Amino acid sequence: MLRAKLSFVYACSAAGAALLLGGCASVVEDQTAGWSPNKIYAEAKDEMSSGGYDKAVTLLEKLEGRAAGTPLAQQAQLDKAYAHYKAGESAQAIATLDRFIKLHPASPALDYALYLKGIVNFNDDLGMFAFITRQDLAERDQKAAKESFEAFKELSTRYPSSRYTPDAIQRMAYIVNSLAQYEVHVARYYFGKGAYVAAISRAQITVSDYQGVPAVEEALFIMLKSYDALGMTQLRDDAKRVLEKNYPKNEYLTRGFKGNTDPWWKFW
Repeated sequence: MLRAKLSFVYACSAAGAALLLGGCASVVEDQTAGWSPNKIYAEAKDEMSSGGYDKAVTLLEKLEGRAAGTPLAQQAQLDKAYAHYKAGESAQAIATLDRFIKLHPASPALDYALYLKGIVNFNDDLGMFAFITRQDLAERDQKAAKESFEAFKELSTRYPSSRYTPDAIQRMAYIVNSLAQYEVHVARYYFGKGAYVAAISRAQITVSDYQGVPAVEEALFIMLKSYDALGMTQLRDDAKRVLEKNYPKNEYLTRGFKGNTDPWWKFW
């Protein structure tokens, strides 16, 4: 009996020692404990330069805490957003930028924050594999594109002289074309399914909301064909007149819908 009790005590002691050692092993030493804020920032920049974005984020988070209230902490927030973006973590990048914009409304780097927010949404909507699937930006959900446009619009309105504004304006033009083409894509889909009323509704959005963009030409043609399929000859003829007046050299009336070609956005 005594021997059994001693064996039990030894077993418990061994288990306790193992737990104690395991607990000690789990404590990770903070190598940055004695580093200055400038050294932490330098190390974070080195990690970003070499593609170590996850490590950079960790260092920049430490820097935010140790340099709180200083311009260096603000820079750390912006660099962290960029590191998240480069690591493919768009949601974290946007959240970091939104926090920066809210906390530092008078920051001299606010134009960059708005520009980066637009860029993150712009590229998030394009997607990594669009070049493989040949999927146009206009063929996907447009939430990110609209948010990208709003960020670029705020940048160009509040900071017309910013170094980032010219590029933002070009991207805004692309996004508008994309949004218009999205409506045409949906209208074309409905037309192909025989849902002519729905096709007309989506095509009308392009004509009324995105005047002057290339997609309006096809939108008018879809309206013309849909009205014709519904036997609404007066509205069909009205759509045809508008199409011929605004696009006298259009090929839709002679060739119909265009065939499959390379996406028109490939220059990006």
